[in-house]
Amino acid sequence: RTRAAHARRGAGWGRYGGSSTPRAIARACGRPHPPAIRPRSSIAPTRQVPIIRHNAAGERELIRVRWGLVPRWAKDPSIGARMINARAETVAVKSAFRNAFARHRCLVPVNGFYEWQRMHSGNQPMHIGMPDGRPFGLAGLYERWLSPEGEVLDTCTIVTTSACESLRVVHERMPVIVPDAEYARWLDCTNPDVDDLLAAWSGEPLRVYPVSTRVNFVSNDDARLCEPMETTIKLVNAAPDAGTAALSIEGAEDAVSELPTEDEPDQLPLL
Repeated sequence: RTRAAHARRGAGWGRYGGSSTPRAIARACGRPHPPAIRPRSSIAPTRQVPIIRHNAAGERELIRVRWGLVPRWAKDPSIGARMINARAETVAVKSAFRNAFARHRCLVPVNGFYEWQRMHSGNQPMHIGMPDGRPFGLAGLYERWLSPEGEVLDTCTIVTTSACESLRVVHERMPVIVPDAEYARWLDCTNPDVDDLLAAWSGEPLRVYPVSTRVNFVSNDDARLCEPMETTIKLVNAAPDAGTAALSIEGAEDAVSELPTEDEPDQLPLL
């Protein structure tokens, strides 16, 4: 399915990048040693991804799991492909996520995530991250699934919430960004008082800029995917009396028309 089909259905987010060096990730997530991972600029659902969690000793550790949570009660692990996101509004009560929310919270280290802005000339991929490009942690949940034959599968999901004001012109949902100062509270599963962390991002304004349509294909994974296109982004009123904002990208539509007209890859719906 194309991105346009998903846009009509109100679907959305399912791609991010983790392009920081292992040493930068270690500093950002409070780990004593750099993890043995390589920087990546495009990470898609069902792939192996790094997460930060507390181990049995209460220390932060980085492990790799598959993106797409498989609940413990699942009969078939293929359900994970539909569990890449968990809605913040219902994560504590939905049977697929409530155990992980109470017992298995984690951080997903990223440098930014992608969303597609609908334009007259097509769907323009946008990169969204911190103004200084530093890594940050998304709110995640992880779970372990055991098959009747004893197969072990560790998986995760990323929690989503309503978009903050600066992103509503791009999409109505966004992944939950955990503030740096709240990493310890989110990871401490003995503390159930984390509902306030599920709100839309209220920190510094996020940097949003258009990138090449090469990110449309999961086979592309190089640093050039995160490079800004030579365009200017500004927020303008959709209409003099609209009272809402629309995104205008000066020169972007011309730039997009010069790129190959490729369909955006399959993006699973935000739950």
